[in-house]
Amino acid sequence: MLVAAWVLLFPVCGWSLSVAFINPGKSDEAYWVTVTQAMQAAASKLGIALEVTYLERDHAKAVDVSRDIAARPSHSRPDYVLLGNEGGFGPACLRILDGAGIPVLMVFNGISDLSQRKLSGAPREKYKLWLGTLEPRAEDAGYLTAKALIEKGRAAAWATKGGSLHMVALSGDKLTPSSFLRAQGMRRAVVEAGDVVLDQEVFSGFNRERAAEQMVWLLQRYPQTRLVWAGNDLMAFGAMDAARSHHLQPGRDLLFSGINTSTEAMNALRSGELGALAGGHFMLGAWALVVVYDHHHGRDFAQREGLEMVQPMFSLFNPEQAARFSQMYGDGRFEAIDFKRFSKFHNPHMKRYNFEFQQLLGKKG
Repeated sequence: MLVAAWVLLFPVCGWSLSVAFINPGKSDEAYWVTVTQAMQAAASKLGIALEVTYLERDHAKAVDVSRDIAARPSHSRPDYVLLGNEGGFGPACLRILDGAGIPVLMVFNGISDLSQRKLSGAPREKYKLWLGTLEPRAEDAGYLTAKALIEKGRAAAWATKGGSLHMVALSGDKLTPSSFLRAQGMRRAVVEAGDVVLDQEVFSGFNRERAAEQMVWLLQRYPQTRLVWAGNDLMAFGAMDAARSHHLQPGRDLLFSGINTSTEAMNALRSGELGALAGGHFMLGAWALVVVYDHHHGRDFAQREGLEMVQPMFSLFNPEQAARFSQMYGDGRFEAIDFKRFSKFHNPHMKRYNFEFQQLLGKKG
């Protein structure tokens, strides 16, 4: 049984191909809903019939959804499936879909763990229809936000008598590659700084309530904390909730960072409650549609990009850019983006993809 599905249906006539996306997030989670909205806009511009199934963060259900897709009559199967490796279930899904003859592009999180690699091999080897991967350069998000957070902490002269700034970190989980890489970027910024003490890193599962619970005892254990790094916006908001319960004002008594471009995150950055915010990777699903669209039309990304693409997609936002983003794309308004502009099929002289988000904050499209 499918867990929860949001399906965008188009008449078969007039649409060049069909794509199913197994969305690992929740159907009411701002980030993953925005991913879907951007994909919907890209699908409309490129003539793609798009189907999206939400796993509601029950990552094991990706295997069930893959089985359901593979069991369909051949005329009802999608031309491509997009899926991630959240929770480490990617290899099992690849086995099922490859066996059904359905091409797969892994998105957001690829297969980097060595034990999983033994099961899956490399793209187009053991599983011939595993076309490759498209991932954001996730370490950038952790590095950019931590570096900005540290710089603001220095500007506020919050170092202790020993000359150190004290930080705690709320990471996502231990299994998702992007979570590990964001934290790796954060730790790189801490090492480079030289005057920052990372007192503790905890795993909050990308969950606001869990982050709030953990932040309560982190504040009790490390009262000298002034910097709070979070691996996404929800965990940052949870940590802020805990700070307020201790009569600490975000932006005044503590500095917080987050990742994602939700409306709440943009508003928090503009108000000063968030000291640093990075985002833009929500566009990856839309970019993946560009990639499979080109592949379908004979422009194989492997020729110039390689089989496992890791693209810079994160931007560090300032309050002015947050306001511009909200004005241009608030409420999921991505219809003005000309996605054909980023397609190699429609631009035969294009050699490499450029999926950096900053270009979308200038002139629309």
